[in-house]
Amino acid sequence: MTVFLCSKCGTAITPELAELAAVPEVSDDERDRDKETRRARSTVPRGHYAIDPEPSGPPYVVQDDQEDPKPAHSRGPMVCREEGFVISAGSRHTVLMHPDDAAGLQPLPNWENSSGCCGPTGNEGLNRACPCGTPVATLAADCFGPFELHLDPVRTYAFSQ
Repeated sequence: MTVFLCSKCGTAITPELAELAAVPEVSDDERDRDKETRRARSTVPRGHYAIDPEPSGPPYVVQDDQEDPKPAHSRGPMVCREEGFVISAGSRHTVLMHPDDAAGLQPLPNWENSSGCCGPTGNEGLNRACPCGTPVATLAADCFGPFELHLDPVRTYAFSQ
């Protein structure tokens, strides 16, 4: 079992979690979304985590193929900016987990990097902080994307017993 801690202050961010061998496949069918919140089912079940090998968050780079663009993240929607469709060139190997397994994290002041329709899209970068105030994670919880939390691999660390 593994607990994740803040690299700055050492505070435990999560309870004990079990590692999954890979990021689970999750349906993105509209019918599988919660009827009230419109959120997708969480990518990772409670009590577990997976290491996401794909890039996550900013910076973004313009995609080569603007005629047939891909989603900006492996489980997210397409993102179009002034320069065209973009794709994440952000951190790889983020710790992907159920958002409720890090209930002590707080939104950044003034909800920085948390824009979205029904919740943060997760496209703007770190938007959740440790109780000490250090930004450590990105929550994606909008009605049109995935429902997941990414712990930054530099701002957090794992402790296994």
